[in-house]
Amino acid sequence: MVTPLIELGDVRKSYGGGGEEPPVDVLRGVSLSIQAGEFVAIVGASGSGKSTLMHILGCLDRPSSGRYRFAGKDVTSFNADELAWLRREAFGFVFQGYHLIATESARENVEVPAIYSGATPDARRARATELLSRLGLGERLDHRPNQLSGGQQQRVSIGRALMNGGHILLADEPTGALDSKSGAEVMALLGELSDAGHTIILITHDRQVAAKARRMIEIRDGQIVADSASDHASERPRPGVLDATALLASMSRGASHTASLLADVHEALRAAWRVVWNNRFRTLLTLLGIIIGVASVIVMLAIGRGAEREVIAKLASFGTNRMYVTPGGDNARGPGGTLDPADVERVAHVPNVAVAMPFLSGQVTLRSGNADIRTSLWSVSPDASRVLNWKPVRGVFFDANDERNLATVALIGKRVREKLFGESNPVGKHVLVNNVPFLVIGELEEKGATSGDADDDDVILVPYSTGSRRVLGTTHLSWISVLIDQLDLAAETAQQIGTMLERAHHVRDFQIYNRAASVKAQSETQDMLTLMLGLIAGISLLVGGIGVMNIMLMTVKERTREIGIRIATGARQRDIMRQFLTEATLISGIGGALGVLIGVLIGAVLIAASVPTIFSVRAILGAFACALVTGLIFGFMPARRAARLDPVIALSSE
Repeated sequence: MVTPLIELGDVRKSYGGGGEEPPVDVLRGVSLSIQAGEFVAIVGASGSGKSTLMHILGCLDRPSSGRYRFAGKDVTSFNADELAWLRREAFGFVFQGYHLIATESARENVEVPAIYSGATPDARRARATELLSRLGLGERLDHRPNQLSGGQQQRVSIGRALMNGGHILLADEPTGALDSKSGAEVMALLGELSDAGHTIILITHDRQVAAKARRMIEIRDGQIVADSASDHASERPRPGVLDATALLASMSRGASHTASLLADVHEALRAAWRVVWNNRFRTLLTLLGIIIGVASVIVMLAIGRGAEREVIAKLASFGTNRMYVTPGGDNARGPGGTLDPADVERVAHVPNVAVAMPFLSGQVTLRSGNADIRTSLWSVSPDASRVLNWKPVRGVFFDANDERNLATVALIGKRVREKLFGESNPVGKHVLVNNVPFLVIGELEEKGATSGDADDDDVILVPYSTGSRRVLGTTHLSWISVLIDQLDLAAETAQQIGTMLERAHHVRDFQIYNRAASVKAQSETQDMLTLMLGLIAGISLLVGGIGVMNIMLMTVKERTREIGIRIATGARQRDIMRQFLTEATLISGIGGALGVLIGVLIGAVLIAASVPTIFSVRAILGAFACALVTGLIFGFMPARRAARLDPVIALSSE
């Protein structure tokens, strides 16, 4: 005896139950066997259980109890991937309602099973074209279902069932929705396929249609009441008939295998783009949340960075990486202390100190012609331009030779120039500084008031050696200005300066003001404000993500039948998950790209309006990446819900 292709033993199926409601028995101990190559009709009235039996035979549903063997193997022991493989490689479904995907062409509908089997696009296309041409639809390849008649749609459904071989065709009322002529053509086609070696299982309520089969099984109230099995049903299969044992042997090699990940993603993107394009207005409304979120993040961070740069620039005009060492200890009753040029040399040798500059200030009288003013004199080294971040707008700064030679040269601030020389160029003119003649070699750029009534533009700068010996008459410093290299080491550098000077003075008769630390704190505070702006803008991304989740949940509900079709044609749960996650990510990606574009345009407008704005490539890429991640996160639940749909319920949905 030949092992039956399909064998059912006392199969029962019940629905419902639990609580006070008793279960509804649909199948009540069905037992039958079908050999490879048979043409079997299962006939019965509506509600007799024949469709439920077909779903169990096609591995779309599982029996509540009983035994189902395929080529001698217990189907209840197969995992989800193996069941999907059987639906993809062994079975082909022909439904009464055609169950074609509305957004796909005739050829693309036929290609669906081959997508999940891993066939290349070229191979799929050639195979689908060949099948549709054999079915008389060679000129309708690119027509969508709504452009085809009922008979043509059923032929497309048959072509899809044959795409991966169609060894076993399960036809559920294939002529129920057709006129008599189209129905006769479909039955003739099924007869030809049976003659070619395909196993045909026909589900129908029409006895005239069932009579076209070679074997008729009648089912009533969930039980088989008649079976016209002929003697040849138990004979060995004819040449060309499916070798089910060989088919199952290949399952271990192919159950979990499909196309490469790149090919799967490409196909998912193609299908996702078609869905997005067909619902573009609704998609655009969904994208608004993502667009606003991404644009807000980019603009807010750009404004924050611009404001930070503006603050740092303002601080830089007064020196950023600076410290001050002043005479006098912390205790007012302690020694007053003094600082001299030797201390400058000591500080200059401390690690991380870029420049140590002596600073001696005093009030002097300046005279030029009939003008006579009182102002501040700063005696500094040639490093003052770098330490104070202060450059001349006219002339030059004094150099080391001027410092060594006690040269009587000076640079004056804008206010001094206005008082002594008006709007004329002061460079090359002489002024008396406490009756000592000085040559003006430069005018300093405008700096503005620092605090209160202090005005750095109302000042004259001279070499330290000249100011201390020829004007102010003292070498005791007002303070030492220190410029450091690394802002992060400011606290450590201040501690080292204090230790070194205390060792030299044998007492702590000085104080260190760490301006660099305050600038760092200011910068960190500004960073926190920028981050807060970004987080506030990120809320829009969250809202956009919720919008994506809502639209994907709606999409799953609208496309429930399509999901059932894909499962019936061999899609695994992860294939459905990938499809809907790809759609969610595509929507978020489009929204992210539009958000980046709009954010950059808004930033350009702000820059044109002189609003401090600095774009960050990292922020732009980060915002776009967040949009994609948002799509993945919020698309996961709808995708998971789609992947877990019951295929029988999905196929019966409207």
